[in-house]
Amino acid sequence: MGFELEDFVRSLASDAAATRRAYRGDVAAFVAWAGRAGVADPGKVDRLMLRRYLAYLATRRYSRRTIARKAAAIRRYFAWLRRHGLISVDPSRRLSAPQGEARLPRVLAPSELKALLEPGPDPSRAKLPASVDRRDDALLELLYGSGLRVAELCGLALGDVDLKGRSVTVWGKGGKQRRVPMSHPATEAVGRYVTSGRAALANGSTPPGSLFLNRRGRQMTARDVRRVLDRRSPVPTHPHALRHTYATHLVDGGADLRVVQELLGHASLRTTEIYTHVSTDRLVGAYRSAHPRA
Repeated sequence: MGFELEDFVRSLASDAAATRRAYRGDVAAFVAWAGRAGVADPGKVDRLMLRRYLAYLATRRYSRRTIARKAAAIRRYFAWLRRHGLISVDPSRRLSAPQGEARLPRVLAPSELKALLEPGPDPSRAKLPASVDRRDDALLELLYGSGLRVAELCGLALGDVDLKGRSVTVWGKGGKQRRVPMSHPATEAVGRYVTSGRAALANGSTPPGSLFLNRRGRQMTARDVRRVLDRRSPVPTHPHALRHTYATHLVDGGADLRVVQELLGHASLRTTEIYTHVSTDRLVGAYRSAHPRA
């Protein structure tokens, strides 16, 4: 029996595309390493071998966060093998891995946020079709105003947006659905794009239900969104920074952490708690910069 990698990847169909790519690469790297050690059957992999593999990754100078992700992929893979009766014992049970570094997410400064959402006169922007400009306004307002993941944004359909009710229905990680409020600026921007922007981008090959379209009339991708930020932002900015900024501003404004968790679509409250640390750091930074005896 082989390692059945492709069957395992197909079992991840409900996961985000980025997760599937990462897990496939992580498990494939382990399979290649095991092959070099003369092991071609997952039933012959034991716990000691897995621990040796994690130690090997450490010698290759992978970060603790990356090793932790690879260990998670391996645990999921062997659990899948065990569930399908392809191995009798799961050697990855309770496999320990170093915890990832608790890096605080980057929050956009007010000037950076203003440059994205309220850009001033720009010769390069003036050359863009009005439809593209309206689309960019709409997607940026949604990323910040509703805290969407970029994959969630790109996957939106026309029917997911309720302009009258000022809400958007989102399909998040693991196929979980949630309904998120839209800010007033986002509602206006999306309304302008839908009524007088999207039709100009659409063509014969356009998916009929897709909300955000690129200049070829196709459904936008994460790379397309990144290009919008590259064009609009005065500093290098990732789409996820808008989601981080949204969450941090909610916590700064006194929102209950459970509410923020639900709005973000986090499965665990522990994931959301990072924003309390961000807010604390922001308070400390403000104190040190403003207090004369700090």
